[in-house]
Formats: sequence, C-alpha cells, structure tokens
Amino acid sequence: MTQSSFTPDPQGPSDAGRSPQPAGASHPASSPGSPGSPNSPRAPRTRIRAEILIILGLSLGQSGIYAALNLLRRYLAPVPLSEQTASLNVSQSTQATLDLIYQILAITFGLMPVALALFLLTPSFRASLRKLGIDASRPLRDLGSGVVLAAVIGIPGLGLYAVGRLLGLSTEVVASALNTHWWTIPILILAALKNAVLEEVIVVGYLVTRLEQLRWHTGVIIATSALLRGSYHLYQGPAMALGNVVMGIVFSLWFLRTRRTGPLIIAHTILDVAAFVGYALLPDSWLNF
Repeated sequence: MTQSSFTPDPQGPSDAGRSPQPAGASHPASSPGSPGSPNSPRAPRTRIRAEILIILGLSLGQSGIYAALNLLRRYLAPVPLSEQTASLNVSQSTQATLDLIYQILAITFGLMPVALALFLLTPSFRASLRKLGIDASRPLRDLGSGVVLAAVIGIPGLGLYAVGRLLGLSTEVVASALNTHWWTIPILILAALKNAVLEEVIVVGYLVTRLEQLRWHTGVIIATSALLRGSYHLYQGPAMALGNVVMGIVFSLWFLRTRRTGPLIIAHTILDVAAFVGYALLPDSWLNF
C-alpha cells in the first residue's frame, strides 16, 4: 500500500533545531521517485515478485523442480518409462495408528502454503477468500460448475492416460498405495481435497491475481499457470504433464472470466476422489491397461 509523503503544517510545531534545507529539496528517503520510497512503483512490484518466488519455492514450484528431476531419473533408468510406476498416497508406517497420524500431518502441513498465500494477498483471510471466489455466496452454482468442469477434464483425461500408456509416454499411476484400514477412504478424500485447495488456490487464484498486479499479458499469465501445473506432474510422464497443462489453461481461463476458484476446487476434488477412492476399491484386473 502506497503512502503519500508528509507535508509539514505551517501552523504546526516549530522546526527549530533542525538543519535548514535549500528550497525545493526533499529528504532522500521520502523522494517519490527513489527506489526505497513507499510511493515508488518499483517497491511493491519487487515485493510481489519476491513473494511469488517464496510461495512457489515452499510449495508447487519446488514440486515442479523435483518432478522434472524425477522424470530425468526415470529416463536414465534401465527400465522403460511405461514399465515404471508412480505411487500416490503412500503409507508411512506399518502401524495403523501411526500411519494415520502421518497422513493427517501431511495433509495439514501441505496446506500451510495456502494459508501463507491467503495471509499475504489481502489484509484478512476473509477478504482473500472473497477475492479468490472461495466464499459461500453461490454454493449451488459453484457446485454445478464444478461438476461440469470435472466431466470436461476427467473424461478426456482418462483417454489421454490410456493413450500415454500405449505410447510409452506415461508411467503406471498407482493412485492409492495406502494399506487398507478403517480410515483409508476418509483419508483419501481429505487428500483429494487438500490437493485441490493447494493447487487451485496457489496455481490459479493466487498466482493469476499476483501476475495481473504485475501487469503481465493475459496470455503469458495463462501459460505460466498452466506450465507450472504441468511441471509438477512430470513424474507421471510427459503425457500426463501435457494433460495437466491443458487442464491449467481451462482452469485459468475460467478464473479470469468468473474470478471464482471455488468451482475449480470442487472439480479437482471430484477428479481426485474418483481416482484415489476408485483405485482403492476397484479390483486389480480393472486397473491394468
């Protein structure tokens, strides 16, 4: 937030004891054009750029770098990419209770970058939620839009996965590698919700909003958001990364048009619940391509 420079009141306290300044001179720290001035347009932009790097470095930007290295490692392995597996929602302990604690902690801490992004975006969490369209002002419309988006993305996504497997451009994705416990399905649902909130708030709502504030071109904003989404799916192979780039384009366009992230979170949650829970419940013979 910029602040106007202070002008002394002629009727105010005396300036006795201060060193006189030449007429027209201004204090270096308060000069409107100086880089350190609160009125300088460079100051907030520099801060926003740093903020974006920090948020992404703590979350999905970091994941994208590791996913790219993971893909490189897969191609350097003696086993072809199509014969490798990428496991999601992996058990962390053979002890059921300890494993449950690990899963809950992973979900909780995984949402901390979202909390940080919302904290920095506006002066209050509630204002940030409204700004990103995650409020409850139109629940039925958001739900309906989310279901439609899930269908638009999910059905072609299954086809792309199958084609990627046939062409050797995708690993076998094990959507649930959790041991079977009474809490397995609820945890998978919570994990799906966590993924949806993390990705749609950071990659779409937060990032698009901040890049708009930096006055980036709309096409570049969409491409940046979509490529980021594709980057952290590279560990599944180029085919799935490409599919997520397309999903990123659709979701970014939706947000730019409606300013609502809520339907995107709903759609993403539906897709991940179907993948995670479906994989856990379907017989093995149905999962082999």
